[in-house]
Amino acid sequence: MKIFTKSLSIIAAATMLTTACFAAPPKESKSASGSSSSTERSVSAQTAAQALTVVEALQTTFRSVSETLLPSVVEVDVTETKTYKDPFGGMTNPFEFFFGRPDNGNDENKKDDGTREYESKGLGSGVIVRKSGTTFYVLTNNHVAGSATKISVKLNDGREFEGKLVGTDARIDIALVSFESKDDSIPVAKLGDSNNVMPGDICMAFGAPLGYSQSVTQGIVSATGRSESHMSAVSDYIQTDAAINQGNSGGPLVNIYGEVIGINTWIASSSGGSVGLGFAIPINNVKNAIDSFIKNGKIVYGWVGVSLLEVNNEFKKELGVEGMDGAFAGEVFTNSPAFKGGIKPGDFIIELNGRSVKNVNQLVRDVGSLEAGTTANFTVMRGGKRLSDIIVKVEERAKENEISNNKMWPGFLAMPLTDESREQLKLDDKRVQGVIVANVEEKSPAASLRLQNGDVITAVNGKKVTNLAEFYDELASAQKSVNFDIYSNGGTITTGTYKF
Repeated sequence: MKIFTKSLSIIAAATMLTTACFAAPPKESKSASGSSSSTERSVSAQTAAQALTVVEALQTTFRSVSETLLPSVVEVDVTETKTYKDPFGGMTNPFEFFFGRPDNGNDENKKDDGTREYESKGLGSGVIVRKSGTTFYVLTNNHVAGSATKISVKLNDGREFEGKLVGTDARIDIALVSFESKDDSIPVAKLGDSNNVMPGDICMAFGAPLGYSQSVTQGIVSATGRSESHMSAVSDYIQTDAAINQGNSGGPLVNIYGEVIGINTWIASSSGGSVGLGFAIPINNVKNAIDSFIKNGKIVYGWVGVSLLEVNNEFKKELGVEGMDGAFAGEVFTNSPAFKGGIKPGDFIIELNGRSVKNVNQLVRDVGSLEAGTTANFTVMRGGKRLSDIIVKVEERAKENEISNNKMWPGFLAMPLTDESREQLKLDDKRVQGVIVANVEEKSPAASLRLQNGDVITAVNGKKVTNLAEFYDELASAQKSVNFDIYSNGGTITTGTYKF
């Protein structure tokens, strides 16, 4: 692309000129009459010219990026077939009874259950990311094309092609659409590396906001790694102040090198319009999905079979991992890849394939991006020790209705026994030490052992435990079977034995 040689040299020149423009100005010199000298006016004019050159260089860069990307950016027009409930419950519409119908009462869209079908039209944006023979592939959002019955792909030169939905995924909100053309001149956008994106980077958003196709807006990257609780658990986001509005969805977010770094997806707004809070899916999060859509028609999420939790500092302190980043493995599905590989309930996962784990959402995304059949190397903290090289063979994620609670080990979460919890449980005997049973899952091993929320476990397989670290260490050491000692009403009860 010509942008790589042209714009980068311009930016380098602009940097040097910017330095000159912001250098200390010369001291003022006036004539005997008090007026500024011609030398001063010359310096001022020179400074102004240099400043204008900087602005022109930036403008040339933006033009080059736009010229490079626009032929790869498309408008995605969709038609969806929707149903609605007949307000007259299948009875004759009074208007029809008195005035008749233009079609003589023949309503092909009317169903026996009183519902009717209608077509809803909408539009979004997309970017061409792959070409195979005469097939071009367009990346867009699931909420743009995921439910479409008809798709039309419109290029920036006005040509339109019939689109076909290749694959879609609602969890990450992306979809892949294809169209056929023998025109080899249609360009494919270059995908960048979103891991290199930093706050403050200049970026440009392309698309069809409010139907104004082939629009370009410019701004900066406001933040990266946005993954608050109300956002997707399988993707983080790039935040930008480049104007994004309805219709921009599915369009590319691009850096100054003309590379796609994200897919514009949603905005935060109280008015429904852009207020400078736009969010894009990092392109690295969907690169593998493109291949998966083409190969399988869907995203094949990796799965290891661990229930992960974010835990607070008090929990970490008692677990012996205070001040560390990671993800807590609260429960592990028996016969899952993690169980077979050696991950235990209570493990604090700090690395995956050598990459540090910051939090649960990151680990969920990283595991989900692993291809089924490959192996993953986990590093965990267990019993105060760092354990590396826990090798787990990744499997395809099972459907939610196929994941049963009776396979969730141990089926509850252990909590610290604090002064506050003692007061809530009315546990006056300070000699009682252990952990509290919480979040007992129905039909789980814990439920089979008749454990209840609020029980205090004082021993595992007859070995006394006084805190979380000791409890999970003993649970990890259990071989094939386990029982618990439960403090109750001044005495201790031993549960039955659960074999796993």
